[in-house]
Amino acid sequence: MAETVDFASGDAAAWRAALAAYDRRLEALDKPDLVAVDSFYRHDLPALLRGRDPEPFIAKPELARLLQWKLSRGKWRPRLMDFVKGLDDAMVESASRKAFAALPDLSRAITELTVLKGVGPATASAVLAAYAPDVAPFMSDEAMVTALGNAKEYTLKQYLAFADKLQAKAKELTIGEESFTPSDVERALWSSAIGSKSPASGNPKSESKMRGKRKR
Repeated sequence: MAETVDFASGDAAAWRAALAAYDRRLEALDKPDLVAVDSFYRHDLPALLRGRDPEPFIAKPELARLLQWKLSRGKWRPRLMDFVKGLDDAMVESASRKAFAALPDLSRAITELTVLKGVGPATASAVLAAYAPDVAPFMSDEAMVTALGNAKEYTLKQYLAFADKLQAKAKELTIGEESFTPSDVERALWSSAIGSKSPASGNPKSESKMRGKRKR
């Protein structure tokens, strides 16, 4: 089964294969701490946020680690980290409480978070996706290019168009016991894009050979 997908594809098995290859492709990037921060973002952070129901919020150290994940998985922009580290703890908690309370209204939720310096629509989408993956997909460059044709506009309008397309695709792929969230769709698109750029990251045998060459 090929582990890359075209956005127009309605083959749930192909999407599931691309999603299943996510962890392997992430590790193959061989970036410092990326696997650890990805585990924090996908597993630890959602549990922390859900544990704060009915009034969830994200704490500043958690936001900083989320940003580390976002920048490590994509393009590193150190200035953004400086902005986030300079934020007031209480302001981060207040803005995120309002954002989570606004869901499923993505426009309001994103707007509440982007009052924070250094937090644009993409970072805000990562915060929302950690709490509500069934509503808010992360605005990754790779998924944006595939779904919308470009990743140059980091605006609220662009995010809403992106989220709408991924929500629709998740609904299309969810048939019977086969369930997809918009966040599943985003990760599958990211995995597919990384696999297309680097064949070794999509093929366990090729990846093993590459590791062997590096050791020599």
